Amino acid sequence: MVEHRTVETNGIRLHIAEEGEGPLVLLLHGFPECWYSWRHQFAPLAAAGYRVVAPDQRGYARSERPAAVDAYTVLDLVGDVIGLVHALGESGAVVVGHDWGAPVAWHSALLRPDVVRAVAGLSVPPTPRSGDTPPLRSMRELYDGRFYWNYFERPGVADAEFAADPRTTFRRFLYGACGDNPANDPVPAQPLVPPGGGFLDLVGEPEELPDWLTEEDLDTFAAEYTDAGFTGGLNWYRNLDRNWRLTAPWAGAALAVPALYVTGDRDIVYGFPGMCELIPALRQLHPTLREPVVLPGCGHWTQQERPAEVNAALLDFLREVAPATG
Repeated sequence: MVEHRTVETNGIRLHIAEEGEGPLVLLLHGFPECWYSWRHQFAPLAAAGYRVVAPDQRGYARSERPAAVDAYTVLDLVGDVIGLVHALGESGAVVVGHDWGAPVAWHSALLRPDVVRAVAGLSVPPTPRSGDTPPLRSMRELYDGRFYWNYFERPGVADAEFAADPRTTFRRFLYGACGDNPANDPVPAQPLVPPGGGFLDLVGEPEELPDWLTEEDLDTFAAEYTDAGFTGGLNWYRNLDRNWRLTAPWAGAALAVPALYVTGDRDIVYGFPGMCELIPALRQLHPTLREPVVLPGCGHWTQQERPAEVNAALLDFLREVAPATG
């Protein structure tokens, strides 16, 4: 059974959901999500002999939400992960991240291989630091300011759009980027916000939900965000250029721990500029990375859309890198 509590670490209070005993596995959600996005992973991983912990990361749902935008840099987020491992009484963990949680997982492994025993990322691969142009500026120039990152960076704009009706936000967000949306076959279009419009204009109201998403799931996500709002999560995007500067010392560094990457071929990230060249080259850039797992017909919400396949891939990886002793 999943249990909930609050842990204080790295100067912040984090809500965590946990189940099981054994080697620690941290599950890091993305945007706009929370611990609940891992609902299909708790029982199978715990039954296999692992201690599964999924925090609401800083700025999200029941965790603390600092007001300052610069409190959400990747170094703060990695600090939360390492601090959480130690606050849980452990010396190391396998860290798994989806969407925004994946860059946090990759950087945690890169910066603290003494604590992160192995790492897995869903949707977002370990992406090399770009050359001479920070990412927000790069996308602004490439798409005339219409790329969704640039929409998200505007203070208060996406915050208000998403908070106006959290349930509708999740209904459109989750359906819009999933593999069951016909618009994402074969590859999703670049998420460019229409002039004078909002992000949710990119996807209409679905006539019916896909099999993997229920009305009760939407109720849960909406309830987690009713008081929390979306500003904390959006602040992660607002630090993209700051992160680019802060991570300069690790430009070109390779992962030193065992690594796994899982994605869907209808994932919006899979169609980002440069991904068709990056993903085939990942194993040359990071020799400890296993062969990437690409799930046909799967969209962005990897572990929710394809829980059985994701769980199988994670358990195969975990048995190799952190065998359960029970």
